[in-house]
Amino acid sequence: MLFPTDLLRRAAVLLAVATMAGSSLAALAQQTDQQPKRQTQPQKPPAKPRTTTTAPKPSEKAAAAAKTEALPPSQVGIGTLAKQAFMVDPQTSSVLLFKDADKPMHPSSMAKMMTIYIAFEELNAGRLKLDTRFRVSERARNMGGSRMFVELGSEVSVEDLIKGMIVLSGNDACVVMAEGLSGNEDSFAERMTAKARELGMTGTVFKNASGWPAEGQWTTARDLAVLAWRTIEDFPKLYRYYSETNWTYNNIKQDNRNRLLKTVPGTDGLKTGHTEEGGYGQATSSIRDGRRLILVVNGLTSMAERAQETARLMEWGFRETTNTTVFRAGDTVAEAPVWLGSQDKVPLVVAKPVQITAPSGQTVTPRVVARFDGPIPAPIVKGTKLGTAAVTLPDNRVIEYPLEAGADVPRMGVFGRVTAMMRHYLFGWLS
Repeated sequence: MLFPTDLLRRAAVLLAVATMAGSSLAALAQQTDQQPKRQTQPQKPPAKPRTTTTAPKPSEKAAAAAKTEALPPSQVGIGTLAKQAFMVDPQTSSVLLFKDADKPMHPSSMAKMMTIYIAFEELNAGRLKLDTRFRVSERARNMGGSRMFVELGSEVSVEDLIKGMIVLSGNDACVVMAEGLSGNEDSFAERMTAKARELGMTGTVFKNASGWPAEGQWTTARDLAVLAWRTIEDFPKLYRYYSETNWTYNNIKQDNRNRLLKTVPGTDGLKTGHTEEGGYGQATSSIRDGRRLILVVNGLTSMAERAQETARLMEWGFRETTNTTVFRAGDTVAEAPVWLGSQDKVPLVVAKPVQITAPSGQTVTPRVVARFDGPIPAPIVKGTKLGTAAVTLPDNRVIEYPLEAGADVPRMGVFGRVTAMMRHYLFGWLS
């Protein structure tokens, strides 16, 4: 039996406990409001931690999509922060991204690609060797900006100058090369512009070998993409220098400014650039599973933004588009009639694969028309160009590929030729 005093004492204890519990709950509720993402854990940790997978909220997906759509738009392809942008699949000539790609812009250090192209051309022709040495002038030694750190009066090999221009983006290396090949930089710049016209770079004028800011020096994103592709296509053995990630000269180690060489799979070139007027730019090429894409951007605000935007665009290009093979190398596209040959027809084949670019997952059937002048007189030698295959792409552009004779077709003997000519003149009107 409990006495009144015991009852009062127990009631007081229960009241205190309730008050403490209420205070704790209030504090917990307040803590939960302030930190909504924090979750309470079991008092006894389980043997395996429990994880909670939360699906992204629709609002988060919408926000991500809105962010992408909010990027400055392009005339072709997705939006981009770059002021100028151009992406092309050179195998199919398909333009995947176009944003003011024909608008004049400062080439910055991407101009070095032309200096390097001419050096490669001289090496291929045998007029220059990798161990040829050029002397460093005072003008070269005093160049500002990114440098290779050549020493005045020293002699530098062509191979070292190539690495200095590509990996270190050395303005001094460009001057040494220009003076070594043309005597002075002004003459070399004229040669650069002439070569640009020869390659089809109609919107480009060079004033120096390095891309150092100069009045009247311009290029376009499309032109730089043309130069990038011609470099890869014309000099496959020398192009390897573009993939070097770092190099040491004069006991000074420097990293290649092309960060994508280490971050984007398949990237093997080319050049970065920066000027106060033009911003940050880059010409990039990547290859995956035999497919190559070339991207040129310019007008970005920082090195970090350049690296991030270039990587994003390159990943988009590989992810959202794919190539379909229409004809493999050696496939017969059509057969052409033969005049006075040992056989009536000759197969017309393509020497290189014919591919088209289309959105990933989309099946396309291009229209292919074989064009040739026939009948073709014998004898015919295998590999002789006899016509073209006109392939209509999904965007209605027409690309022509050469057609070659797929077999030798000897000429008929004398009796066979006479018989064939008589048959033609006697009965040809019936055909």
